[in-house]
Amino acid sequence: MGKPTLWLALLSTIAFGLASAMDDYQPQQVHLSIGENNADIMVTWVTPSFINSSVVEYGTSNLALSATGNATLFTDGGSLKRQMWMHRVRLTNLTPDTRYFYHCGSDVGWSEVFTFKTWPAGNDWVLRTAMYGDLGVVNGKSLGRLQQDITKGMYDVIIHVGDFAYNFETEDAQVGDEFMRNIEPIAGYVPYMTCPGNHEEAYNFSNYKARFTMPNYEVTENMFYSWNAGPVHFIAVNTEAYYYLQYGIEPLYYMWQWLYNDLTEANKTENRSEHPWIILYGHRPMYCSTRDGDDCTHPLCRTRVGIDDNFAMERLLNDFGVDLVVWAHEHTYERLFPVYDIKVLNGSEQAPYTNPKGPVHFISGSAGCQEDTDRFIPDPPEWSAFRSSDYGYARLTVYNVTHLYWEQVSDDKDGAVIDSAWLIKDSHAPYSELYPELYPELHAH
Repeated sequence: MGKPTLWLALLSTIAFGLASAMDDYQPQQVHLSIGENNADIMVTWVTPSFINSSVVEYGTSNLALSATGNATLFTDGGSLKRQMWMHRVRLTNLTPDTRYFYHCGSDVGWSEVFTFKTWPAGNDWVLRTAMYGDLGVVNGKSLGRLQQDITKGMYDVIIHVGDFAYNFETEDAQVGDEFMRNIEPIAGYVPYMTCPGNHEEAYNFSNYKARFTMPNYEVTENMFYSWNAGPVHFIAVNTEAYYYLQYGIEPLYYMWQWLYNDLTEANKTENRSEHPWIILYGHRPMYCSTRDGDDCTHPLCRTRVGIDDNFAMERLLNDFGVDLVVWAHEHTYERLFPVYDIKVLNGSEQAPYTNPKGPVHFISGSAGCQEDTDRFIPDPPEWSAFRSSDYGYARLTVYNVTHLYWEQVSDDKDGAVIDSAWLIKDSHAPYSELYPELYPELHAH
């Protein structure tokens, strides 16, 4: 009786070893992002071991098409120096408004089959997105509802405004792996666009830089970039460059100079007519009324006024007519009235968001993590229009060149919409051009 038992144990050990070896080559953490233009999609995935092949097979009815890419080695900065291979493949010249099927991997292991739908051609279509920040592995409250939304086909793109996993590097980056597996049911089906937050800082943001593939990532390493969707020019910024100065002032200088140039280009007549809405997103807000002493609670917030009279980002928002700004970091939801230089600039008392005279800010940083939500100071400032400490996330729908709709979903209230607003603009241009009578006084100080 002993020998058969011994053989069974040996066979079980061998089978387990083979399965573990196969797992090393099996694609995981599959996610999409928009490419350098709207006809391109980037597919990114991870394998624990090196494979000399990075392939995506895809097509509209079968997997008849094929594209190849490359794999790069990433070594986590933790004590184990864990290594993994990041695979990237670009799908080019895709047909607009078309459903594609795809899987990724190689002859030694393929992912499951995913699907995505390309965006319509041109700019005259309704853009639907979810936006949120601060989503972790533990207490990731919004994850299940977002996964449900994706199965219903509710979004064209997802925008994650910083702070992932809590944290990518925890447990030698195994928490980062778990988070990327958790978002695969979302990010494997629609482009998942990102920007860095403070929780990505470890080892000079190395996990964040390695795990995603945003436009122009070869140059800016996913830290800042811009992209277009329908009538919108989106801009992702790295607010952390204002705070982690141990990495030098150069990251802030290059980002700010790039931002100035990007906004200049976006405001050229031919570009602003194609993409009249300019929406900027970054992790740390310029304004907030939370009770935690964060920089956004202070009048001289760095992202707003800069450092030593340099790199003042709010001035750029005004000077280049940025329409909407979306932040996270505060584990709350807060909608602001149109504001510039701490002054409320409503379109009118009855309709503050119809032709506002300054940029509109929203904060949606309560998607869920182990740090719980934040609380507010008792009396809201004049510029604060609505506040909630519920867990949840935002939905943004851009209907056309004049109408944009925003709403906040509460997970605490079973998916109820707890706040909403229409942003209506007849013209998109620098505010000093639209309202010259206001801005000489504001710029004087």
